[in-house]
Amino acid sequence: MTGLKTRLFNLLRLFGISSAFLFAVWLALVVAAPAQTFHTLANFDGTNGAAPGSMYPVQGRDGNLYGTTRLGGNAPYCPSGCGTAFKITPVGMVSTIYDFCTLPGCDDGSLPNTGLILAADGNFYGTGPGGAHEYGTVFRITSDGTLTTLHSFCSQASCADGAQPEGGLLQATDGNFYGVTGIGGAYGWGTVFKITPTGKSTILYSFANGAYPIGGLVQASDGNLYGTTYGCGSPCGSVFKITASGKLTTLYAFGVEALPASPLIQGTDGNLYGTTSEGAVTNFDGTVFRITRTGKLTTLYTFCTQGICTDGATPWAGLIQATDGNLYGTTASGGNTALCGGQGCGTIFRITPAGTLTTLHSFNGDDGAGPGGGLLQATNGTLYGTTSSGGSQGGGTFYSLDVGLNPFVKLVTTQGKAGQVVEILGQGFTGTTSVMFGTGSASVITIVSDTYMTAKLPATATTGYVTVTTPSGTLTSSQAFKVLPAITSFTPTSGPVGTKVTITGSGFIGATKVTFGGVKAISYTVDSVTQITATVPPGAKTGNIAVTTPAGGAGKGTFSVI
Repeated sequence: MTGLKTRLFNLLRLFGISSAFLFAVWLALVVAAPAQTFHTLANFDGTNGAAPGSMYPVQGRDGNLYGTTRLGGNAPYCPSGCGTAFKITPVGMVSTIYDFCTLPGCDDGSLPNTGLILAADGNFYGTGPGGAHEYGTVFRITSDGTLTTLHSFCSQASCADGAQPEGGLLQATDGNFYGVTGIGGAYGWGTVFKITPTGKSTILYSFANGAYPIGGLVQASDGNLYGTTYGCGSPCGSVFKITASGKLTTLYAFGVEALPASPLIQGTDGNLYGTTSEGAVTNFDGTVFRITRTGKLTTLYTFCTQGICTDGATPWAGLIQATDGNLYGTTASGGNTALCGGQGCGTIFRITPAGTLTTLHSFNGDDGAGPGGGLLQATNGTLYGTTSSGGSQGGGTFYSLDVGLNPFVKLVTTQGKAGQVVEILGQGFTGTTSVMFGTGSASVITIVSDTYMTAKLPATATTGYVTVTTPSGTLTSSQAFKVLPAITSFTPTSGPVGTKVTITGSGFIGATKVTFGGVKAISYTVDSVTQITATVPPGAKTGNIAVTTPAGGAGKGTFSVI
């Protein structure tokens, strides 16, 4: 729109139109330009699925969006419909790629509620009820609809391996998948589990005292996993941290006034953000909160504080942080409370990290109702989401909301070492001329399609945002890429205290420590991203040379202290 206004302005000047008239035209265009544009892209009617639940859409390598519906479909063993996995184009062409309960007994799962994630192998992974023991599954599904069940829960006595995986999956930096089950485990009140891409499941932690974790997990920059519990046992709603070895720490207990039902996100400021679906000190309509990784919680906003809940109520889903730095989410009710039985049909909102909330859209039933799922910002900059009911057929909708954000690129993985192949999603990749990782240029670029490409992480890569130069302009990643250090060699390989050693590798910028056999070097210089010069310190022992940076650590070989 800005380019159009500029061209019109210059054209009018060319014909001698007065400056006052030009200003009036410009002002009219500015006022007329919509702040955001909402579209109902598809209506679920049962045959193509119905009632998409607490899911977040996900973008595939092909540029299309994928998700699940909890009901509908055409499964032969579930005539009323047990849910679907679907694909939808950015302009709204929806197609079913899998009908759940196509196997006797619904051994392939049924009623999926949490959506899909795109894994590093290009396939989608998800969870859902049903399965061989009727207590849920973890499955893998390809973009063309080939489904493989990796694990059926409650395969052990008393469901010791967990049951009812109501939260979605997370693929962590170790390549494994992590999630939560709402019940089961050693004490019957849910678990945190790990499952490999081949289906080997391990319980990391079993909850007790009515915990009921249903919100899924997020891996923060410190490598730990963070999640929430929804149940009102002891404590009553909580935020927790759990290590890869299964050590769990409760960071914050809400009490009866607030219950978090959704996963957390980590903001660019390093803090965690989330919602409570109900509860606050003065009412019970939900909140948006920020919590540090040490457990200091701040309530940013309390819903239903603007007249008859015009600002929304019951944010069942979590948040996303878009490329403008703001947080976006949905409320399942509120908005125009004259609709949807006097409860309101729900809203889409934007909230700044400081807590200023703006309602961007209030659903009216015809365009959907009850958005219990979260949002996706696709790489075209537009937000996408679903409603669980409403629409022209009553089975829910798939919608888009354009708030004027620019296209960008999304990284499938956000950390790695030199030589690793990094997957990049976006648009307009045909003819790409360069990919920069921080200040390092990738020399090996593979353009698979206009929406998917890969780049080999160069030795000169530095931690920072990834920029892709295409024929139509430069696209920047929505997240910074963390370059992990690696040591390839060092010389000399032996010497006395005081010897200067040249360490060669990658990812060295910002190095905070160099050690010889575990003893910290007093003197070292980061010569470049690929080289460090360090002096063997007093007390050094024969052993590995190791380098530590803000991104991680790396060790190599044996340096012999003479």
